[in-house]
Amino acid sequence: MTLYKLEDFYPNYQNDLFDGDDIKGYDVYAGNNDEKIGHVDDALVDESGYFRYLVIDTGFWVFGKRVLIPIGRCRVDNEHNRIYAMGLETKDQAERLPEYNEHTVVDRHYEQNVRSVYAVPNVGTSAAVEDSPPVEGAGVAATAAGRQVMPPTIPQTPNRPTTNRSSDRVVADDEHYSYDREPSLYNTTDQDHKKLKLYEERLVAHKHREKTGEVLVSKKVVTEQAKIAIPVENEKVVVEARELVGTEQNLVAGEAAFDDTEIARVEVYQENADIHKEAFVREEVEIHKEVERNTVQSEETLRSEELEVKREGNPVVEDSKRR
Repeated sequence: MTLYKLEDFYPNYQNDLFDGDDIKGYDVYAGNNDEKIGHVDDALVDESGYFRYLVIDTGFWVFGKRVLIPIGRCRVDNEHNRIYAMGLETKDQAERLPEYNEHTVVDRHYEQNVRSVYAVPNVGTSAAVEDSPPVEGAGVAATAAGRQVMPPTIPQTPNRPTTNRSSDRVVADDEHYSYDREPSLYNTTDQDHKKLKLYEERLVAHKHREKTGEVLVSKKVVTEQAKIAIPVENEKVVVEARELVGTEQNLVAGEAAFDDTEIARVEVYQENADIHKEAFVREEVEIHKEVERNTVQSEETLRSEELEVKREGNPVVEDSKRR
């Protein structure tokens, strides 16, 4: 049986298995008490994608020793990011466990030493790990529901770490051993916690803009024949001679009655029409857009899930709804 580190088997495990969360870093507590013994450093999965062990960094509890705990001996509290190590309750147990590091080869002998510390009587009627129903998109984070996780899809030939790199190699050489022989170590049950996701449908409205057309506004030149009439004035000189009768005046001989140098000067003017074309602003056109607002209504049938608790016998069930 071959084991892989979590990130080597699922490069995007945070989103694929934990909905963006990360089990690495979860605090680990001994049994059901509040004694913190370390944190989750990594996880090991088999070639089918099932979680088999959590790697626990014991920190100052056992001087920074890293050990393995079978997934079936863990109880996960997702709300508080905690792991309760049900089979790792004393320092003596941690000290008896073989140490795990980046170069550890998890072979048959190593796993036997791990199982010997957590050994409990076999329960032959327990369900096999492979028969456990999958939890939707939850990975180990959903083992608070008490079930082993199978990812939504498993490639027939998953991307596995190359076996010639000792830092990425986690191998078991027992080809005949099956983890379902010891469900108490490698299977999780529904006896402690179960997490269900209740879904509901909602109407989500989005708007998008699309071009419906365009308007081109331009100018063009139009010609037409125009007529204009303007009156003009011309001056002319009129010379009239009148005969004086009864008003004659006799001049004394020798007086200057004749003078050929006397001249009457009259200036004469005329008006000429000056007709030409000039451009004037006739009107001004303003171009702008106005937004008309309408409301689009839609009616759909929405579905939602509600929790239904069925009781058999007379169990005491505290049903508290969270808002």
